[in-house]
Amino acid sequence: MGGDTVPFAGAGSRSTGDIQAVARTAQILALFGPARPTITVAQGATLLGLNRTTTNRYFMSLVAAELLERCPDQTAAFQPSRLLYQLGAFALGRQRVTEIAPPVMRELSADAHLTVAMALWGASGPVVVHVEQHVTWGAAVTVRVGHQLASDAAQTQVFLAFHPDRFAVERLLGAVPGTLREDLHERAAQIRSTGIGTATTPAGVRILAAPVFGAQGMAATIAVIGTATALAPGLAAREESLLTAAAVHLTDLMGGTWPLPTPAPLPEAESGTA
Repeated sequence: MGGDTVPFAGAGSRSTGDIQAVARTAQILALFGPARPTITVAQGATLLGLNRTTTNRYFMSLVAAELLERCPDQTAAFQPSRLLYQLGAFALGRQRVTEIAPPVMRELSADAHLTVAMALWGASGPVVVHVEQHVTWGAAVTVRVGHQLASDAAQTQVFLAFHPDRFAVERLLGAVPGTLREDLHERAAQIRSTGIGTATTPAGVRILAAPVFGAQGMAATIAVIGTATALAPGLAAREESLLTAAAVHLTDLMGGTWPLPTPAPLPEAESGTA
């Protein structure tokens, strides 16, 4: 044993402090989520039960380690770093669905003439892990890989409806204000019968989302993204049908069971085929 290991210098005196520092780092990073995407030192101190000087020292150390960064539009606040988003997307991307989904997503994007995004459930809710971007006239409506979706996002709504880990769902909803929480419960109940989640952003972007199921239950969500005009309520039946058909196909490829009625195939003229 003696020739196989090399002790760290000062390990005996520093190991406890190092473990405490790692634990504190984990506590700080766990503060961030859809309901709290940025945190100030004052907020962090209150949430952690520390004084501001100590909290500021931790935050600045995490900035130096490239685990946190200052918000570009609010210098007093901090947010998870690009490195964390990249690592999170990489870890999530190792799941099997990310290997199977891209060809199906590309076909859906081509048929619907819309950008398609896939999200998986991360530590604090859904995270975008793959995007097939559709460009029209040099412009595209899209979302970046690694983006943490808000609690009222279309794909989050679908996860709230079908996610098998109800404890994780309730933990996310616990951080949502009461009125919005009630609204999300109602939307989830509706999605369990329709299979489609919807949302429109203040910027006029509309998203339709559907679940993908694997052998162990819900595995991911896929969504089509376009303008509120292109996906206007009541006028997007074709896009909804294409999205649902792609979700059913992915579910089959994942060995899952689709819990909703299987959509009827589109007429040939509407499917875009010659």
